[in-house]
Amino acid sequence: MATTPTTTVFTARRVLTMDPDVEDATAVAVADGRITAVGDADDLRSLGAVDDTFADVVICAGLIDQHLHPVLGATTLMTEVIAIEDWRLPTKTYPAAHSSAEYRHRLSVAAQQLSDPHEWLFSWGYHQLWHGPLNRGTLDAISTTRPIAVWQRSCHEWYLNSAAIDRLGITAADLAGGGTASTMVNLADGHWWETGMNLLLPKLSPLFMSHDRLTAGLRQLVAYLHRNGVTAINEPGIMWSLEPWSLYQDILGSDETPFTSTFLVDARSQADAGMDPADAVADAQRQVEHASSGKVRLLPRQVKLFADGAIISQLMQMRDPYLDESGHPDLCHHGEWMMQPDAFRAFAKVYWNADWQLHIHVNGDAGLDLVLDTIAECMAAHPRTDHRTVIVHFANSTEAQVDRIAELGCIVSANSYYPVGFADQYTAHGLGAERADNMVRAASVLSRGIPLSLHSDLPMGPAAPLTLAWCAVNRRTASGRIAAPDQRISVHDALRAVTIEAAYSWRLEHELGSITPGKLANFTILADDPFAVDPLRLDQIPVLGTVYQGRWFPSG
Repeated sequence: MATTPTTTVFTARRVLTMDPDVEDATAVAVADGRITAVGDADDLRSLGAVDDTFADVVICAGLIDQHLHPVLGATTLMTEVIAIEDWRLPTKTYPAAHSSAEYRHRLSVAAQQLSDPHEWLFSWGYHQLWHGPLNRGTLDAISTTRPIAVWQRSCHEWYLNSAAIDRLGITAADLAGGGTASTMVNLADGHWWETGMNLLLPKLSPLFMSHDRLTAGLRQLVAYLHRNGVTAINEPGIMWSLEPWSLYQDILGSDETPFTSTFLVDARSQADAGMDPADAVADAQRQVEHASSGKVRLLPRQVKLFADGAIISQLMQMRDPYLDESGHPDLCHHGEWMMQPDAFRAFAKVYWNADWQLHIHVNGDAGLDLVLDTIAECMAAHPRTDHRTVIVHFANSTEAQVDRIAELGCIVSANSYYPVGFADQYTAHGLGAERADNMVRAASVLSRGIPLSLHSDLPMGPAAPLTLAWCAVNRRTASGRIAAPDQRISVHDALRAVTIEAAYSWRLEHELGSITPGKLANFTILADDPFAVDPLRLDQIPVLGTVYQGRWFPSG
């Protein structure tokens, strides 16, 4: 005889449901990992055993990071982090390096502290605008014997010294004949970028992504995400050749990991492998069938495509030229395509025609033109409703392009950290004030009724949803100024963007994103009410822990 699941009624100072039908509550009832009722504590007490653990604090719908990269988070944050901002990890804080001299000193000290003179030094976080030029010669000046590999802040570039290149046995012949990838390598400078990294990673990854490093990195990642109140993540574009699926199952899929991890098929990997676009959907379906269920799984009929290069490397494709330090057009600087336009269109159209949802990485306004033109062509040839094509990152755009996004029925998942972290430097280098400050036009998106979610793209930004919300609400840069004040959004809209709108972008709004009867009992427990604190303190609200499918996981 089946037994009736025990009901627990969690009381709280306030329950932030993110459900417009029940916006305010003081209790939520849970049975068998799902929400059964939400409302006033006095009305719900009779439904089951009352748990007053959260009576004096705030229960919020479980926070979601819509887009991050577990393998990158696990690897970058296990290196010697020397970045443009502080990185606060569970057991250590890496302070920012603000100048070329400080960066080189920190890298030299890190090299000297390694006891084995031949041990690899891996570092992540370098950016030329903060840290000055870097090349093979610069790294050789730090050590000619120790292999050094520096991962650029965007994760779209690598720099190696001569010892590292020699240890890997890389020659000019190895880098020739790779098509477009071969044009994104400068061996003399020890520099690989964008698709040029495809010619480096097969040799570097076995060392950099060893089993021990990945295991330790993933465990750190779990602690980091939990500390920030995250209850669900998505990796938008799995690269099977690099990503440790069995470790994901062991660590991310553990009963002690209090969040769900989902993944998308990666169309760029198919294109880079020379796959005929006509074969892509069948191949993608096989990938999904291989890993379609469980706590760590691929989402069905959703695919990631890439338009232009990384914003943090300033390799996005822009309509107007990049600017040099004097504010004049910089004719030597240009963007890159991560999928060449013809390949992008071909793969986008076969997935569109098969009724898959497209998630498209795009950063420049010229890149956005390619994306929107392609969706318009797809819509004309094969009209669809509720296609939910996701414009991912959404760094540079125009108001007219935001109109087109709305007209085409696309949605936006933006990285709200971009203007906060980069607008000051990009005003002076590359973009100029207007383009830099107007990165991530969040208010413009909402004014057109376009669904908006936020993401970290970890390690591009901190995987801390309250910090992402703070960025969108305040847009306060490192210098203390406000970048494009008219693009700030409300606390309510920012919280929706890290809860229900994030779930909507994955087509999981019936399972996640709000405290609604029938949904999974995933909550983030906060010491303070986000609607009651000063918006400038939104990112300082202590996360006390999470409830994942009805089970309490305290922080600390």
